[in-house]
Amino acid sequence: MNLLKLFQDTIQEKDLFQKDAFLILAVSGGMDSVVLTELCKQSGYTCAIAHCNFKLRGEESDRDENFVKELAAKMDFPFFLKSFDTKTYATEHKVSTQVAARDLRYAWFGELVKEHTGQAVYLLTAHHADDNAENLLMNFFRGTGLRGLAGMPAKNEYIRRPLLGIERTSLQAFARENNLQWVEDSSNQLSDYTRNFFRNEMLPAIQTVFPQVDDNLQGNLRRFSEISELYTLAVAGIKKKLVRPKKGEWHIPVKQWMGYNNKALIYEIIRDFGFGEKQVEEVIKLSTSESGRFIESPDRQYRLIRHRHWFIVSPAADANAAHYIINEYDKSIAFRDGLLNVSTVTGDSVKPSSDVSEAWLDASVIEFPLLLRQAKTGDYFYPLGMKKKKKIARFLIDQKLSKTAREKTWVIESGKRIVWVVGQRLDERVKIKEATKSAIRIQLSKK
Repeated sequence: MNLLKLFQDTIQEKDLFQKDAFLILAVSGGMDSVVLTELCKQSGYTCAIAHCNFKLRGEESDRDENFVKELAAKMDFPFFLKSFDTKTYATEHKVSTQVAARDLRYAWFGELVKEHTGQAVYLLTAHHADDNAENLLMNFFRGTGLRGLAGMPAKNEYIRRPLLGIERTSLQAFARENNLQWVEDSSNQLSDYTRNFFRNEMLPAIQTVFPQVDDNLQGNLRRFSEISELYTLAVAGIKKKLVRPKKGEWHIPVKQWMGYNNKALIYEIIRDFGFGEKQVEEVIKLSTSESGRFIESPDRQYRLIRHRHWFIVSPAADANAAHYIINEYDKSIAFRDGLLNVSTVTGDSVKPSSDVSEAWLDASVIEFPLLLRQAKTGDYFYPLGMKKKKKIARFLIDQKLSKTAREKTWVIESGKRIVWVVGQRLDERVKIKEATKSAIRIQLSKK
């Protein structure tokens, strides 16, 4: 087998990059990355070498650094170097050394790619078929979805893995044929790390029972990858039907979404907004809760709000959204048409104002969180001073508001009822009474 031709054909068939791209090679100094470097050199690609010194193996780490630096000089490739205090990072972020090293190197790789603007830039790693098989096994035993069983992708944002379909034995044969030199990482012989355990102990043990395990794993990877592609297409079609973009938010019909009775679909939709797999059960619980309840993404960038027959995904701090959650601890809410200042007033200070830009609500009948949203067709409330309900649309017409002004009307909900038509009229059911001891005061400041 001509490995060089296979390498070049793979790049072309999978459309990994064009001939004029600038390639940053992630080179550790081991056999895999040295072979990748030689293949790129023989193919005539424009390359640079990037090396990470994680300072984990003392003099051996410095030896690797010097080796890769000399390799770059020999190849006449630009050389990028970054040293890390990996152990300190792992301690501070409460992660394993492996995870720390991965986070640090990919963060730096991303910075390198961004620095080289004005041309197509890609980061190449030397992951090969054996690495992919090990990943499949680790993900399976760790617990994973279909993506974890499909293995590493050959293309992922700016990352390219042109050796994924090539086995380690082929790389070793190429290295011998081309008299390549490399350095050995002594920690690879230890089974302390998860990957090394699978490589050094688990796979050899499985091979005694299933001698064809390597071929079988590669076959499974291909099958799972193809299934994953079909799954992705199917999910995309369902998401297009369910998730409806609307003025900076996304509206999802509760009954239709939950009707699929499929936790995988719930996760596929919420993951786009930073929610995790652990929050799937929270979404299911939210689907049976009352209007106004919500859950928040772990990074607090998005909220999933239950509003009547809809789920509404709203950016947590987007002044252009159409739905806002007001928590008991919130002091001010900036929204599209103004600012709401919220405060709690008690005792003798409870003195409601007749100013329509203020709402004084009896705290004993108010339930947080409140929901600030735009008025919709069919909305009604009990206008202050009236005993009968009235549709908000009719109320606004009676107030002689222009069509433009009516379209900009906002309401605040508590539970399932509207308690204030913002800047217009309070609801009779939440007004301050003689017995009121605590009030929620909301002041509107318009833009």
